[in-house]
Amino acid sequence: MGFPSFDLGIPPPTTTAVRPRQWQSRLIQLLRARLLNHQPGGHDVLIHAGPGAGKTLGALLSFITLQREGRLDRFLIFCHRSSIARQWLGAAERLNLRLLEWDPEQGLSALEANSNWDGLLLSYQCTARHRLALEAALPRIALGSWLAIADEVHHLGLDPDEPEAAAWGFAFSQLTAPAQLRLGLTGTPFRADNLAFCAARRVKVREGDQVIERIAPDLSVEPRQLILAGDVRPLEFRFQDGWVEHGRPQASADTETSPLSAEARESWRARNLRRAIQLGDASSIALRLLLKARQRLERVRADHPEAGGLVIARDIAHARRITGLLEEEGDRVHLVHSQDPEASARLAAFQAGEADWLVSIDMCAEGFDAPRLRVVAYLTTVVTRSRFVQAITRAVRMDGQRAAVETVPRQPSYVFAPADPLLMSYARSWSLSEPYLIKSKQVATEPVSLASNQGGSLPLQAVEARIGAVISMGPELPSFLQRTA
Repeated sequence: MGFPSFDLGIPPPTTTAVRPRQWQSRLIQLLRARLLNHQPGGHDVLIHAGPGAGKTLGALLSFITLQREGRLDRFLIFCHRSSIARQWLGAAERLNLRLLEWDPEQGLSALEANSNWDGLLLSYQCTARHRLALEAALPRIALGSWLAIADEVHHLGLDPDEPEAAAWGFAFSQLTAPAQLRLGLTGTPFRADNLAFCAARRVKVREGDQVIERIAPDLSVEPRQLILAGDVRPLEFRFQDGWVEHGRPQASADTETSPLSAEARESWRARNLRRAIQLGDASSIALRLLLKARQRLERVRADHPEAGGLVIARDIAHARRITGLLEEEGDRVHLVHSQDPEASARLAAFQAGEADWLVSIDMCAEGFDAPRLRVVAYLTTVVTRSRFVQAITRAVRMDGQRAAVETVPRQPSYVFAPADPLLMSYARSWSLSEPYLIKSKQVATEPVSLASNQGGSLPLQAVEARIGAVISMGPELPSFLQRTA
């Protein structure tokens, strides 16, 4: 199906024509309908779309259209990372929108005297810190009819019992109450703490004999839809299985073995994963995983020479060991973590192609955009669905150059991870959109069933689990393993 025609109403050559994707046109229609039909809670619109879907452009194209129709005058964007802020500034410049970044040192006095701007960009942290000053200043600015946009809106938690405890969410709610529309954008529309979040309507539903609340997106763009359209890459998963030993065999103590992929006891599952990601563990699961990830990246580079890999490590010491192993094999590696003042520069260098591998702990999730990423090795004990999905979807993005030479469906990217039952269940359902249910505080949350298949098998997705297999190392180890086994 071809893209629908779209007229930005901006005469050439002042801007490059942008063809909206089908879902972006639906977003424009949805926002227009909400402006025309005023209903209680109707000014909150939640969009769920994964990385590579075009959430940023979709929101800006919607504003341009509604501004040209005389329905909106200005917009305010709220986001939580500087890297995301740069993406908004770049996208606005591409569309000839005048987007200003708010400087709390200068306040809003310059905006009161200058009407030559379309949008204002603020961070969640800065908004919460200067909430009272913003509440006093914003009414003095001629905003007219305005759109509030919250990027990765699931960070804006709401606690009805303690509204001010969730500072980011409280500040956003207070400041944007007068907005004609509040648009929430997210790639992971759920939270681990069971709180609701801003710019999202809450619907009461019955689950068994309990009435609970559900947050369901007003528009959901599932990864599998984007894959079929060729907008993003499919993912193939390679889970490294094996037997994990617990005990001290070197001290002639009793030892017990547990199958990594088939362990159903939660305490043992967690212990297995802690051992499996250790580079010096006797099972060699992590080492074999790294070896196979390196081999896969070499094969990908035969067709995509600029391709790179990402390793998600547990902590700084763990990341340094991984970096050392990769460098011993001749790979160019950038290590980044939040305590490193040069982390942003290294991220930019990797995006520009200056390293083969990026080893990270907590820097490569939302807002990190590197279309050259084709292989992800997940070697951390963090097993929340949101963190896993955020990490693996760094490798689904396409750039224009590769899109021009690859057929649809696109060539896959690859995820390597220990065969942890939780991670495998997330892999089976990563491309599905599931409603976020907010449990009552009086209702105990049921434990996760490790044996369940959440979502079943999906098109354009391969899960190599090898459940229950015994993986043993032979006497002749590859050179990559010999020095550390």
